[in-house]
Amino acid sequence: MSADLALPAYYEVQADESWTAIDFVSDLHLQAGEPDTLVAWRDYLLRTRANAVFILGDLFEAWPGDDAADEGFEAECVGALEEGASRVQLAFMLGNRDFLVGSRLRQRAAMTALADPTRLLAWNHPVLLTHGDLLCTGDVDYQSFRRLVRSEAWQRQFLALPLPERRAQAQRLREVSKAKAQERLTRTGSAYTDIDTATAVAWMHQAGCRSLVHGHTHRPGTEVLAPGYTRYVLTDWDLRAIRPRAEVLRLTRDGFTRLPLSRA
Repeated sequence: MSADLALPAYYEVQADESWTAIDFVSDLHLQAGEPDTLVAWRDYLLRTRANAVFILGDLFEAWPGDDAADEGFEAECVGALEEGASRVQLAFMLGNRDFLVGSRLRQRAAMTALADPTRLLAWNHPVLLTHGDLLCTGDVDYQSFRRLVRSEAWQRQFLALPLPERRAQAQRLREVSKAKAQERLTRTGSAYTDIDTATAVAWMHQAGCRSLVHGHTHRPGTEVLAPGYTRYVLTDWDLRAIRPRAEVLRLTRDGFTRLPLSRA
């Protein structure tokens, strides 16, 4: 099999036998300029009927390091996580925006770390979970950038900078990312690259999973990638949009259901 299609090393998570529902979310992109999203997130965590919430990356628009959790908007976000963790099990997977979330934050918010990818076994239903960016193999420039910023050397050097400088660099990276997304939108009609179908199906086959759940692409929907192989793409959250977006994907013994926050 081509190396491009090979499933990376993954871990397996077993759902607790007492659970009746697991919710999946991603791409909330929490940021100070959009406080309504944080309010909706906090309210959801305090009333969801799910037993566990799996956050599949990009909870934050940017995360400059775990020491950011002690002040400002980030401290509000962490407070919401701490409140939520007092009543539901939280699990967190790194995204392309918040890949610097570390053990300090996870421990503080009582979040279980999820490798990317992770094989979830719930009610004899194996599901492959990923943020989604690894599957966007066609975006060669991004994959090179991802390898750089996920390296131990780059992260050690970046985290050694003063927090204000890290925030400034994160802002510059966001601006570059937005410019590239706008250029891609103009050129292709979509601001976001989709996953490579062949790679996704190969991963699912190798993991023994008929279902794939991911975010990242901002293209929410359910799609049969090949006979017997279905992907469920999570929506981003944007409470300021003309048509506000915010929903969860819930897994129960009966399968997957998409739910607006009002019903979650």
